[in-house]
Amino acid sequence: MKFNNTYLGTIQNRYKRFLSDITLDNGEQTNAHVPNTGSMKTCWGENWKILVSKSDNPKRKLKYTLELTHNGDSWISVNTSVTNKLVHEALLNNKIKELKEYSNIKPEQKILDSRIDFLLTDDKENECWVEVKNVTLKGENGIALFPDSVSTRGQKHLKDLTQIVKSGKKAVMFYVINRTDVKSFSPAIEIDPTYTQLLKEAKEAGVEVLAYQTYIDENEIYIDKKIKINI
Repeated sequence: MKFNNTYLGTIQNRYKRFLSDITLDNGEQTNAHVPNTGSMKTCWGENWKILVSKSDNPKRKLKYTLELTHNGDSWISVNTSVTNKLVHEALLNNKIKELKEYSNIKPEQKILDSRIDFLLTDDKENECWVEVKNVTLKGENGIALFPDSVSTRGQKHLKDLTQIVKSGKKAVMFYVINRTDVKSFSPAIEIDPTYTQLLKEAKEAGVEVLAYQTYIDENEIYIDKKIKINI
């Protein structure tokens, strides 16, 4: 996925969750929309380098959107609306080897009490349900962690994925690691021990757990490579 109409700058503050104070490299001081409902812990700091996109839509209150931050070692994708698009692109291009057999892709499909991100089917109509999570929290020793706060919604998704495999269908919990300065993934047990336990139970029940890291630079972002998972 290519970035379009973008500008470099620095971030000074994030507040009210969706707002940020930024300074563009041309000296302009302005605000940018932050499309991220999470805590963004380890994802930004004062005067970190950033990449923002600009919208020419006159109806928008804020013309800039925060896309990336840079901690000195890695670009970090903080626009959570991009994550499912990256997975969809990777599925279309057969970049996820564990899911290459599925030729039909339906985003946002309802099952049980959840809306799961993707329903994949093969030529024999075998189903594979894929839930996607955006991972940006960095813990100690270069480990990517999820969630970055207690996630009752994430817990519910794991319960439903577990029920899906118990009904005889395939289910995948797919973590997109949206930074390049980490080498493995683990559930954040100290933040949400319930989520961690449910992930263990889901895996034991037959839910496949995958973690893929993105490649990120100032011009593009895409699903790049599989990384190690510690559960």
